[in-house]
Amino acid sequence: MVSVAPILDSRRSGILLPLFSIPGRYGIGELGPAAMRWLDFMAECGQKIWQLLPINPTGFANSPYQSPSIMGCDTLSIGIEGLLGDGLLENGDIGKLPPNGSRIDYGSATELRMRLLRLAATRFLESGADGGFETFCAKEDYWLGAHGLFCALRERFGTENWTLWPSGFRSVDGAKSILGEKAIAKKVSTECALQYFFHRQWEAVRRRAASLSISIVGDMPIFASHGSVDVWANRDLFALDETGNPTSVAGVPPDYFSATGQRWGNPLYRWNKHLELGYGWWIKRMASAFEKFDAVRIDHFRAFADYWEIAAEEPTAVNGRWAAGPGKEFFRAAAKKLGPLPIIAEDLGILSNKAIALRDELDIPGLRILLFALDDYRASSPFLPENFPENCVAYSGTHDNDTAKSALFDSGEDSSRRLALLKKIMPPHYSKMHPIDGAIAWMADSKARWMILPMQDILHLGSEARTNRPSTTVGNWSWRLGEKQLESVDRDFLRQIARR
Repeated sequence: MVSVAPILDSRRSGILLPLFSIPGRYGIGELGPAAMRWLDFMAECGQKIWQLLPINPTGFANSPYQSPSIMGCDTLSIGIEGLLGDGLLENGDIGKLPPNGSRIDYGSATELRMRLLRLAATRFLESGADGGFETFCAKEDYWLGAHGLFCALRERFGTENWTLWPSGFRSVDGAKSILGEKAIAKKVSTECALQYFFHRQWEAVRRRAASLSISIVGDMPIFASHGSVDVWANRDLFALDETGNPTSVAGVPPDYFSATGQRWGNPLYRWNKHLELGYGWWIKRMASAFEKFDAVRIDHFRAFADYWEIAAEEPTAVNGRWAAGPGKEFFRAAAKKLGPLPIIAEDLGILSNKAIALRDELDIPGLRILLFALDDYRASSPFLPENFPENCVAYSGTHDNDTAKSALFDSGEDSSRRLALLKKIMPPHYSKMHPIDGAIAWMADSKARWMILPMQDILHLGSEARTNRPSTTVGNWSWRLGEKQLESVDRDFLRQIARR
């Protein structure tokens, strides 16, 4: 029997807000006092769940789902305010702040923040660091050393595509010879210090959240980026040819989000090799995630049952085939090592009977998206609140689809149709409310034990605030919540939702 933690142990509501979206002065959402203020706001509104997107370093097009390090954390989100408080930075170090608009200017934010972070790390290391740093490095040694070396080599060679590095550096063992070089050793130490800074600030956030009875839900991308330390350091676990390039890649066929499917480009796993090694790499990954979060949403859960295999040379995801995933045996092995698994299944898109059976046999809660019911309406739709099971997490929408305002008001004839349908099918006692608020209250009264709302829907924001447009690479992962927007939130409404 596979043991899954009963994370939906009580009815609770919460908010989906990526770490990078938190309001603040320094160009991008960050840990430290800014995150603490966000938690205090949630507590004031009676919200008990904070759901994040992945907190790994971002990769291509600033995507947290294409990270160069699955085990690492996004050091760009280290709190500058916290480093000032620690005495590792001084106010005179700051200089000109990046733009503080509704979208992140990654160029200016990265330039300022990395200069300050490296300065803080240098001061920290030159002061003799501390015992906590040594303990952290020893505990995380199974990934941290390779991570630091990969970061240094990526900077040295100007690309994260390690197949383009000189041949002697395309494996960890071959690359270790360069650690004797002073400049490389310094870069490795600096990256390890930055990971420690994140860890220390994250632990403070976890403590504050726990004191406020707020659970933090993380997000685990199922696949690793080819340009990552994870693939570079574990080539035998991925579908690669002798040169290190993928032979087959991940994605999904055409679905609700894209007419040509989504070709993510991540190399697929050699699941037989993982099985041979007792799923050790995956178990370490899950253990790390469970230390950071109270629960973890597994993105594209379906791939554990069956996944869309695309030949590497295919330009889109239209042509491919379904291949068998590791199934229940994987979760049995993980639970044997880790105990009950606090996971949520992202089970959207096209699901096979095999994927549904796996989710239900494991008793893992899935997702229910109200907006989906308005595009494919039928009385039996699983996305209608009256059809929500108890063991699920209800959402108005996710980071991948448009906002409720855009869907209901800003999309021409489609909006008119959706809004008319919503008003027709929504129980009459919600009709006196704004349609978005009425839909939220409708979900709150369903059987679903958890309900999580994107901040954009709470604020009735349109497409200008959208987080991601699947299959596009421009303008995503950059929306920021403004201080004035936060002040404008109807706290009484959120408290009412929490009570419901």
